[in-house]
This record gives sequence, C-alpha cells and structure tokens, in this order.
Amino acid sequence: MKALISIAVLSFLALPLQAAELPEWAYPVNPTPKPPDAAKPIQLPGSTKSYTQAQIDDGFNPPDWYTQDHPPMPDVVAHGRKEANARACALCHLTSGGGHPESAGISGLPAGYIVRQMNEFKSGARKGARAVAMFPIAKGLSEEEFKTAAEYFASMKYPVWYKVVETDTVPKSYLGNGAMRFPVEHGGTEPLGDRIIELPQNDLSAESRDPRTGFVAHVPTGSIKKGEAIVTSGAGSKTVQCAICHGPELKGLGEVPPIVGRSPMYIYRQLNDIKIGTRTGTWTPLMKQVVDKLDDADMIAIAAYLVSKGP
Repeated sequence: MKALISIAVLSFLALPLQAAELPEWAYPVNPTPKPPDAAKPIQLPGSTKSYTQAQIDDGFNPPDWYTQDHPPMPDVVAHGRKEANARACALCHLTSGGGHPESAGISGLPAGYIVRQMNEFKSGARKGARAVAMFPIAKGLSEEEFKTAAEYFASMKYPVWYKVVETDTVPKSYLGNGAMRFPVEHGGTEPLGDRIIELPQNDLSAESRDPRTGFVAHVPTGSIKKGEAIVTSGAGSKTVQCAICHGPELKGLGEVPPIVGRSPMYIYRQLNDIKIGTRTGTWTPLMKQVVDKLDDADMIAIAAYLVSKGP
C-alpha cells in the first residue's frame, strides 16, 4: 500500500513539471469548435471557387482554392481514405504543403524523410506531444500511398509563408478554429515575453485554408541575432553548428530536412520534444545531444533565426 501511495504521489508531483515543459503558446489545445455557418459561401481573392466553412473543414474533401498553383494532387493528398479514417493530407498541410502553426510545413522536404516519418508514426516509433493526429492517418494508409504523397510534397517549393517581426508586445489573441491564434478585435496588445506568437496575415484566409496567405511570426527583440550566434557557432560547447547536418545554407542535406523559413513554433516544439524525451524516432538520438544543454530562450532564439532566413 505504501508503495502504491508513493507512486501516486510521485506521479502527482510530476504533473507541474510536465506542464512547465509544454508551454501553452507552443502547444495549443484545440478549443470546442463553433458550429460552422453551413449556408454561408466563402470566396477568396483570385479564386473562382466557393466553399462553406463546413466544406472547408471536411477532413476527406478539403478545399482546393487555386488548382492552377500545383500539379494534380494524388487522391491520398486530396481525399485521404475515408474507410480507414485517414484524413486528407491537404486538410492540415494545405494543397501547397505550407501547413499551419499547429501542424507542419512539409513541402520541399525530402521524399525519403517524409516516408520514414510516416512509417515511424505507423509503427509507433515516432511519438510527440502533438503527433497523435498522425497515428490513425499513418495506420490507415499503405506504403505506396506514403510514397505518392511524399513525392507530391517533395516536388513543391516551400512558400514564402512567414513575415518575421521582432517585438516586445504582440496583439492580444485567442485560440480559434484549428488551434490557430487570431487577434482579439480591438483587444490591444500584451507583452510578448519569452514566447513566439504566430498570427495570420489574413484571418479569413487562415480559417479558409488558403495556401497563398501565411502568417506573421512575432519573436522577442534580439532573438534573431542570438539565434544566429547559436546556429552558426554552436555557442561554444553548448551545442553544435546546425550546418554540419542540415547543410551550409540549412536547406537540407540528403534525407536530413531543410529547417529555414518554417514555422518557428513548430521548430521550437520539435527541439523541446526531443529535449524532454517526448519525440522519439530512428534519428532522434542524433538530435538529443544537440539540444540537451539548450534552455527555452535558446530554442526560441534558434527558431526565430531560422524562420528569418526564409525558404
């Protein structure tokens, strides 16, 4: 009995630590979605298409606003496999692969890297604090579908998706549809502090899964210069230069992915997940020694610098 009580107490005591390791700004929790206006058509500039919000949120038939912007989409990208509960890739990652802050930008990643990640989601080898959504998708698709989707997104050039602003304050925001942040109308500003806040360049475009309009990444003042010093020099013995594995311009090397220009929230999450041990996978041990000595401010700075470098 004493042993059981001790285990329970230790588990309870571990909860605040776990919460502290998962800052809310970087790990948004999807709020209860508001019922979409099923009858109201939505249109975007430059598109001849019209969708309701219910159609936009359809996991097996997400919108394709600009068909002319991409090659023909494989069925797995456009529709997924409904019978296997594997939602379409384009729902979260968009037709461009640009993604949203709560997901990942996957266009331009090496096809082999994408296939490996899908297999690791499927087998359970890759885990992570926000990886849960990928498990049923990976388990519902075949190896051939992995390759087809990977080749499509690998062929796409990653869009110029982020404007970067160093600042001490940021518009007050709330979590909306898709666990994205939106500015509070007439809400004023608040201190940014040690956070990265990504807000849409256009609210309607973001909610409508527009692959042409990206986000503004608000990062702490001075973080880009600090991040550059860490990335390029390794900050003494604290870490190693990112270029050793990710290439001289940090645009990838073989199956090692490019890391510039992508969501700084996503980059921070991956560094933090590896550091605290919640992201696993075949190559993760190689990164573990890279992040072990980094603190939160270091990881925020690295993410700020990488997004400032553009795709």
